[in-house]
Formats: sequence, C-alpha cells, structure tokens
Amino acid sequence: MLHSPAGGKTVFEVAIYNKVVRALVKENQSHWHFDDQWADVQVRDVAARDEMEARKIIGEQYPADEGFVIDKLYPSIV
Repeated sequence: MLHSPAGGKTVFEVAIYNKVVRALVKENQSHWHFDDQWADVQVRDVAARDEMEARKIIGEQYPADEGFVIDKLYPSIV
C-alpha cells in the first residue's frame, strides 16, 4: 500500500493460501480456475478499522468456501 489509510483505519497484512490448490499441486495437478501460486502463501494488504473488519473484507474477496485459508493476519508495520 503506497499511502496511509484514511478515517482511522489500520493496514493489515493478510497471509492467505488456497487449501484446494495446495492439495492439487501436491498431486501434480492444477485447479481449473485458480493459479498454482495459490498453493503458497500470498500476502495482501487490507485497510480496516480492526482485525474483525479485515477478516470480513478478505473473506469477501477470498471466500473460505472456495478453499481460501487465512494463515496470518497482523497490523502492518509502516
């Protein structure tokens, strides 16, 4: 993130991967929709008021029912 968030929000770093892709890659297969890179942890920045809101935002973009798992979530050190 190149700028500070407005409105008293905090930037959270979210480490996320896809468990379905991870299982397929271990079997030398690929997911029909998601890239193999999702077998590894990816880091995304989320601006939110608190950790609960950050989880909600990331969950909407990367749904658990599609195999996404939040590995870690922590406030970013600026």
